[in-house]
Amino acid sequence: QVQLVESGGGLVQPGGSLRLSCVASGFPFRIAAMAWYRQAPGKQRDVVATIDGDRSTNYVDSVKGRFTISRDNAKNTVYLQMNDLKLEDTAVYYCNGRIFRTDFWGQGTQVTVSS
Repeated sequence: QVQLVESGGGLVQPGGSLRLSCVASGFPFRIAAMAWYRQAPGKQRDVVATIDGDRSTNYVDSVKGRFTISRDNAKNTVYLQMNDLKLEDTAVYYCNGRIFRTDFWGQGTQVTVSS
């Protein structure tokens, strides 16, 4: 059974930091492409950052220089380090795993940036 379990969300002031974690199970994590998406109220779910099995990464322009995606294959975990958070980063953040053209999703974790 495939599971993606996110943690690390919360309430933070502008300029603050959070680190999201996603623990995966039930599929070959080492070769999976992993990603973080986010969905703000009333908006579609959009990709934030991706990391392939070879650890190559990509970021949406709005988070470049502030967010860092990484993975620990020994722990089947993908991380999203978020620094210098802005009000517009407020959203539910979802972990995504893709393997053999199949997408798996976590339940999401809320990130709220507010003063």
